[in-house]
Amino acid sequence: MSEAAPSNKTKNRKKGLSIFILLLIVSGILAAFYWLFFLKDIESTEDAYVGGNQIMVSGQVAGNVAKINVDNMDKVRAGDILIELDDTNAKLSFEQAQSNLANAVRQIKQLEFTVQQLQAAVNANEITLAQAQGNLNRRVQLEKSGAIDQESFQHAKEAVALAKANLSSSQNQLAANQALLLARPLMQQPQIQNAVAAVKQAWLNLQRTQIKSPIDGYVARRSAQVGQAVSVGSPLMAVISTEQMWLDANFKETQLTDMRLGQPAEVHFDLYGKDKVFHGTVVGIDIGTGSAFSLLPSQNASGNWIKVVQRIPVRIQLDAQQIAENPLRIGLSATVKVNVANKDGAFLREIDAPRTHYTTDTLHYDESAVDSLIQSIIEQNLH
Repeated sequence: MSEAAPSNKTKNRKKGLSIFILLLIVSGILAAFYWLFFLKDIESTEDAYVGGNQIMVSGQVAGNVAKINVDNMDKVRAGDILIELDDTNAKLSFEQAQSNLANAVRQIKQLEFTVQQLQAAVNANEITLAQAQGNLNRRVQLEKSGAIDQESFQHAKEAVALAKANLSSSQNQLAANQALLLARPLMQQPQIQNAVAAVKQAWLNLQRTQIKSPIDGYVARRSAQVGQAVSVGSPLMAVISTEQMWLDANFKETQLTDMRLGQPAEVHFDLYGKDKVFHGTVVGIDIGTGSAFSLLPSQNASGNWIKVVQRIPVRIQLDAQQIAENPLRIGLSATVKVNVANKDGAFLREIDAPRTHYTTDTLHYDESAVDSLIQSIIEQNLH
C-alpha cells in the first residue's frame, strides 16, 4: 500500500506536466496564429495627435477695436463680423478720395477747354501771320520801286516776325496741353485712373474695418480687447474648422519600412474611448524627422553621439462623416494602428495636378456700389 501511493503521485505529476506542456503548446500555436493574422502587418503608436488649420484672424487696416461680437468657443459662419474697428478715419479718407476724384474730373474738363482756347489762339495767330506776310509781300514790291520808305518796310518785316513768334508760342502751349490729354477718353486719363483707384482703396479700407470670419468654425485664442490699437497683420483671434482636421501619428523610423500611402488605419481617441473606432487612410509621410525640424536640431558631429530611434510624422486622413458625427479638438491624443499588408502604394507623394486645397470668399467685396458712386461723381462734375 505504501509503494502504490508514490506511484500514483508520480503519475499525477506526469499527467499535470503533460497538461501544462500541452497548454503551453496550444498557447504558443494560438499566439503564433494571432501574430500571423492580427499583429504581423500592424504598426501602432500612441504618439498621435489631432492637427488642424488654425485660421488666424488679423486686421487688414490699422485702427482701434470698437466692438467684439464673438468670444472663445462661439460658432461662427464664413462672413460673420467678428470685430469692428473705429471707422472715423476711414470715412474721412473715403470722403477725401471722392473730393479728389471730383477735382480731377474738373481739372481734365478745364484742360479740354484750355486746349480748345489754345487751338483758337493758334488759328488766330495763323491768320495774323498770313495778314502780316501779305502786307510784307506788297511792301517788297513797293520797296523795289522806291514807293515806300524804309521805316514802313521795316515795320512790315517786324510784324511778320512777331506774328511768327506768337504763332510758335501758341503752338507750343497747345502741344504741351495736348500732351496731358493725348486725345484719350476721360476714363483713360492717368489723373482720373489714379483718383478712381484712390476712391476704391479708401472704400475697401472702410469695408475692412469690419473684420469677418474667413470660414465656418469655432472661435479660439481671442486676444483682442475693446479699445486696443490694432496694426496691420496683428493676430486678434483664431477660427478653427471642425471639418479641416487630420491626425499626425509619430511612428518610429523602424516602423516605416512597409508603410505606404493609401494604407488603412484604425484610430482610437481618448476622448471617445476604446470602443469608438475611427477609420482613416495614410495620405502622407513627412520628409524629415521631428528633431530635424525642431528649433534646435541635434548636432551629431561632436563625437558625443548616442543613437536614438527617431520618429517621423505620418499624416492620417480621417473619415469626414465620422468627424461630422463625432467632432474632434486640435491636440487630442490618439492610438493609431496602420495595416501595412498592402505595399502597392507610394512611399512619397507623387506630383499632382495643381489644385486649391482651401479657399474663402469673405476677403472679396462686391464693388458694384462703389463703381456706381464713382460713375455718379464723374457725371456730376462733367457738366
